[in-house]
Amino acid sequence: MKLTEQKRKYLENLSDKNGFISALAIDQRGALKKMINKNQEKEATAEQIKEFKTLVSKHLTKYSSSILLDPEYGLEASKARDKNAGLLLAYEKTGYDANAVGRLPDCLVEWSAKRLKEEGADAVKFLLYYDVDECEEINIQKKAYMERVGAECVAEDIPFFLEILSYDCKIDDNSTAEYAKVKPRKVIEAMKVFSDPRYNVDVLKVEVPVNMKFVEGFSDGETVYTKEEAANYFKLQEEATSLPYIYLSAGVSAKLFQDTLKFAHDSGAKFNGVLCGRATWANGVEVFAKEGEKATVEWLDTVGRKNIEELNEVVEKTATSWKEK
Repeated sequence: MKLTEQKRKYLENLSDKNGFISALAIDQRGALKKMINKNQEKEATAEQIKEFKTLVSKHLTKYSSSILLDPEYGLEASKARDKNAGLLLAYEKTGYDANAVGRLPDCLVEWSAKRLKEEGADAVKFLLYYDVDECEEINIQKKAYMERVGAECVAEDIPFFLEILSYDCKIDDNSTAEYAKVKPRKVIEAMKVFSDPRYNVDVLKVEVPVNMKFVEGFSDGETVYTKEEAANYFKLQEEATSLPYIYLSAGVSAKLFQDTLKFAHDSGAKFNGVLCGRATWANGVEVFAKEGEKATVEWLDTVGRKNIEELNEVVEKTATSWKEK
């Protein structure tokens, strides 16, 4: 992997002193609105979404190397972050059209890599839903789209973080044992595809290659993988790319995510950090919706801070510096 001097500087802004990316993710839009709605009778407003993001940014970036936000609701939050925290901005529209085939990507039409950079971003993040086994007619559109985003980031000399969310077009629910059986292939093969230099990806943001809730010793019920099988999938994931890669928390509990990182490390995965969202701040949404700003600040300064500091301790013991790559 070759970095320009400018991209290296940006990546250092996003990392801690060890070269680990220990980033906080709160670029959720539709998902965050649903979380707020679940805890109050009235419909969540844009101002509420902006306020929650701003509180999270102001109070938790003191303990993170960087924060991922969206330009739709997160620009105020980006300005409230700690002066030492780097900034990633999302470029994709939230979600996908459930009535259309293929979960095709779409960018925020008012934005470009140039405009995100002008807002102070140290990196551009794009989320892509990808099924390696979907028809080529769909996947070639996704590949071409990522080529365009990558080319924009090259033109602006800014890092391109590609977040890949795997799925199976024939399985509706990816939390099932049925999907857990095919997940390793979906995750690993997608990483191989977008590690090709033609996409100009600088860092992959990826899922762990198994559903830990179905791993022997982690499962409360049905198991899909033995510990040895799960460990082997982490090794195969490590071998799938020469790019730096970081793990997303995928909404699991803080404890399970920390245990997953330890398991990944022990299995030989040389991941380069985390972009952790809901595992850190999700339980604060209920406090925000029901009790307001003062109680939320108290929650962030205690429970939220504890979640991040415990995660940071695990990252320090398990991650590898991206500079090695």
